[in-house]
Order: sequence, then structure tokens, then C-alpha cells
Amino acid sequence: VQLQASGGGLVQAGGSLRLSCAASGSIFSIKAMGWYRQAPGKQRDLVAVITSGGSTTYADSVKGRFTISRDRARNTMYLQMDSLKPEDTAVYYCNADHFNGRTVYWGEGTLVTVSS
Repeated sequence: VQLQASGGGLVQAGGSLRLSCAASGSIFSIKAMGWYRQAPGKQRDLVAVITSGGSTTYADSVKGRFTISRDRARNTMYLQMDSLKPEDTAVYYCNADHFNGRTVYWGEGTLVTVSS
């Protein structure tokens, strides 16, 4: 499975961005997909996850502001980010978990910068 993230950029606080993650390869093997982020000097943290069944989970810090979704026809996952805050500034990575529970795929990150 190959993942390609896009959509990052510079936005003012209160603004919105939509990230995309296009998946290719053995898509049928994916159990769940998610977004993680890593701010400078910090660890990589979970932002949101969506399972193959459509269930979603969000980090407390983004609940009510971010929405994760998946377009099966386009093999693409999205992260709609609204009401952005400077603390949302980070490199955002898309991720996919294999049904085998052992294999994890990562895409290259896309930088989101929120100015105050």
C-alpha cells in the first residue's frame, strides 16, 4: 500500500484546510486509516482514525473542529480541518493499518502552519 498526502499549507487562525490521502496498491488489505501529526520537538500523535466500517475516533484536541472521511471510489481519505489554531501547526501524516494487525503503512507528511 502506498499513501500520498497533500493539502497542507499556511492558514490564519480560525481558517480551514482539507488534507487528502490517496491510497494505492492492496487497498483491500486496509482495516483502518488515520491521520497523525508531529509538531517540532514533539512526538507523533493520533489526530483521527476511520475504520473500514466507517467508525471514527478523534483526539480530544480536535473534536468538533476536524472531520475525517473516506471516499472508497477514489481510494482517498480526507481530513477537513476547521477553526484552526496555532497549536494545530505540525506535519500531518496519513496512516493505514493492515488487517493482519502487524503491518502499518505511512505516507510522507504534509506541513500545516497556522499563524496567529
